[in-house]
Amino acid sequence: MLHLLKNKPLRLAILASLSLGLVACNDDDDPETPVTPAPVDVTYQVTVTNLTNGQPLSPVAVMLHGDDNFWMIGESASVELETMAESGDNSGLLALPTVLASASGDAPIGPGGNETFEVTIEDITDAKLTVATMLVNTNDAFTGLNAWDLSQLAVGDSWKGSMSAYDAGTEGNSEAAGTIPGPADGGVGFEDARDDVDFVAAHPGVVTSSDNLASSVLDSQHKFDNPVVTISVTRVE
Repeated sequence: MLHLLKNKPLRLAILASLSLGLVACNDDDDPETPVTPAPVDVTYQVTVTNLTNGQPLSPVAVMLHGDDNFWMIGESASVELETMAESGDNSGLLALPTVLASASGDAPIGPGGNETFEVTIEDITDAKLTVATMLVNTNDAFTGLNAWDLSQLAVGDSWKGSMSAYDAGTEGNSEAAGTIPGPADGGVGFEDARDDVDFVAAHPGVVTSSDNLASSVLDSQHKFDNPVVTISVTRVE
């Protein structure tokens, strides 16, 4: 018992020790150690369906990215978009710094065909989605979905839309031999020089030799009406 201790310094030392012990046992005032949540994967399935009669789609680029737009009506196409719209080569788009996650087709999608892609991104549910592909039996027609907001999709939610064709405005729609990279011609793809209006617009469609454009390598099967593709998006994780 403390009152039996006659040695005052010893008694004070014991009281101090007990006091420290009581303080050490009181955890109410200690801040809790923050717990870092484990990273969460967010996964989307994207299906592209070709609605045209005779326009294969170039290998599709599917990109999750920040707030940037990949094209705007009335504005000049980037070199990366020009390259894809003239040749079907999507590597420049996929390599842009704004791209956070991506997937690409290995081969064209034929008329009536479809392909499903899966893209996963970590801890981001407010990314934008862009899908881009060329109508390869044209000079510079492309289609897709530009900077679509994914934050509206909860797990299990789906969205589907129909997309029209755009004209990149970087190559004149001559339909001439040697200017179209698709199977209708097997011509040249991307070229540095721009010989058209130099802004993105709705595509007017192709004329073809069936409508008396004698120099066209296209025929009636290559004509297309809008929409040219459907795109469906499902958040699966």
